[in-house]
Amino acid sequence: MQRSRHLLLWLALGLLVLAAGPSAAGERLLTLDPARTQIRFELGTTLHTVHGSADLTRAVIRFGDGSGAQPADGAVIVDARSARTGNERRDRKMHEEVLESARFPEIAFRPERIDVKTLAPPRAELTLLGRIEIHGTSHPLAIPADVVATAPDRLHVRARFSIPYASWGMKDVGNLLLRVDDAVLVEIDAEGVLAEGSR
Repeated sequence: MQRSRHLLLWLALGLLVLAAGPSAAGERLLTLDPARTQIRFELGTTLHTVHGSADLTRAVIRFGDGSGAQPADGAVIVDARSARTGNERRDRKMHEEVLESARFPEIAFRPERIDVKTLAPPRAELTLLGRIEIHGTSHPLAIPADVVATAPDRLHVRARFSIPYASWGMKDVGNLLLRVDDAVLVEIDAEGVLAEGSR
């Protein structure tokens, strides 16, 4: 029983680090494991829903360990050239005409703040706010996420959000016969390690 209480306390502390703001005491780093991260996307069309995936290059998010304000920084980098849907012709069109991944090989999300909605260890619901750099432009983006502490130093993160690519200046590949949604739904399922960090 005592062991269970101690484990729950460590899980709670791990989640509280995510909710914390900066302080002189130090900070924490959440590093996502690319090998344990899945990035999937969906695009609706008049014929069917296109399913695809992309690879995480690296992701390190830095949080303070104080209280009050809840800023964050770091970067989540996705390899735009790795995006694939399983159809060679469609993928070529996506890379050449929509993502233009030869010119813009990375998609980067740069977090600025965390808003914790609920905290009930070992789970927290939060929104990560920041800016996404895609196709040569930068846009504000809010990413709602569900975070579960699976060990004192490990977190499981699930997120689901939409990217309105057409309104952000990327090409809509629809035509008279094929209507394509103007936003892509993105889902992230990731595991990461929480550690002490320094600037």
